[in-house]
Amino acid sequence: MNNITISLVIPCYNEELNIQKGVLDKIGNFTKDDNRFAEILIIDDGSDDKSKDVIKNKYLSLFTKFRLIENNHQGKAFAIIDGIRKSKSQYVMFSDFDLATPIEESEKLIRAIDPQTPIIIGSRNKDRKDAPIFRKIMSYGSVLVKSLLLGLRGINDTQCGFKLFDRTIAINLINALKVFHTNKRVSGPSVSAGFDIEFLFVAAKKGYKITEISVDWKYAETRRVNFVKDTFESLRDILLIKYYDLAKKYN
Repeated sequence: MNNITISLVIPCYNEELNIQKGVLDKIGNFTKDDNRFAEILIIDDGSDDKSKDVIKNKYLSLFTKFRLIENNHQGKAFAIIDGIRKSKSQYVMFSDFDLATPIEESEKLIRAIDPQTPIIIGSRNKDRKDAPIFRKIMSYGSVLVKSLLLGLRGINDTQCGFKLFDRTIAINLINALKVFHTNKRVSGPSVSAGFDIEFLFVAAKKGYKITEISVDWKYAETRRVNFVKDTFESLRDILLIKYYDLAKKYN
């Protein structure tokens, strides 16, 4: 698949520590000589640490494919949505900033590209090796609730931060979202599972094929996840998706 073009979207919120660990160097070095990657969009979600300054002063000149887009703080979901909208390539891929799934795993998703497969999602091991117990509880509970309430069966991992889409189809799906249709006002880190779930739920309703690819994943310590807050937000979003579906708003 050497004739395709990909925009890589990286949501960023107070990622100074990960930058110090060399995450952007890994991404830049991996993509700089790969013509399939046309651009790397770093979508800053209103960071209030030194992330933006370091990116502007060092990385934009070091890696010419890098673009920094500065937004107000609205949460990870809207950073990804904005990145998809502003991307310019045939395909758009997004990765979590911490590279819990190594950037080299993108080859697995790229190899799965097919005209009949517009949505390719990474899938972590079910045992979530090294993840704390509360993360495993969130994962198992999410799978159960999604299956019971939304009928979103056959997808083991909606939340892996490593996905690849046909851009035109991704834009159409984003325009059909209801829960994540209007920007939200958030405080602090916001990593609700709702966006991934609604995106894939709408894709399934519209009959698009979703291919799940097993990828390497290693738990990365983060302060982004708040067990109580994120569980509540995810359940709220799932209930809203169910409401909009019953009201036939997705038709």
